[in-house]
Amino acid sequence: MGGTFNPIHYGHLVTAETARVQFEMDQVLFIPSGNPPHKKGLPIVDTEDRYMMTVLAVMSNPDFYASRIEIDRQGYSYSIDTIRQLQQIYGPETEICFITGADAYYNMSTWHQAEELMESCHFIAATRPGFDKEDLLRSLADSVKMNPKLRISFLDVPALSISSSDIRQRIENGLSIRYLLPETVEAYIHKYHLYERK
Repeated sequence: MGGTFNPIHYGHLVTAETARVQFEMDQVLFIPSGNPPHKKGLPIVDTEDRYMMTVLAVMSNPDFYASRIEIDRQGYSYSIDTIRQLQQIYGPETEICFITGADAYYNMSTWHQAEELMESCHFIAATRPGFDKEDLLRSLADSVKMNPKLRISFLDVPALSISSSDIRQRIENGLSIRYLLPETVEAYIHKYHLYERK
């Protein structure tokens, strides 16, 4: 499961657990992006802070792990590089699933080395209630034609109504973020004054 995790919250955790159970996964790796090209110029807290919040968020689940794979890599964080590295680590017999929010797939054909990426793993698109799956499938039609090996499954997750951007906005405005993310992550944010108005 990749993302900026800026910050990680219960929506991410519920999505990962739902995917793990529904698709019978052995484990879920949470991979905070190191240097995401699509977030260039946007305010993102330090990679070490995002990694530490991820560690704190997943430590109580024995099937969840936080990975430094993208944080420790130089240059931009491209999904295809991460998938290749995971394939080297776990071997060709391991099926790798890529879990992320369904909205991200709208521009999938523009991703770095998209054609190879499309056939490299099983994509799991997490959706909010009311998400128009047919609209996404129509927008993916050209991509699917480009690579018929694209495997994408949908995962309905009610908790996805929680968002990192809303949490950041709440902190900036001095509002409570309790129960939107794990207490350990909330404590870390407050201790290091992350996302507060400067």
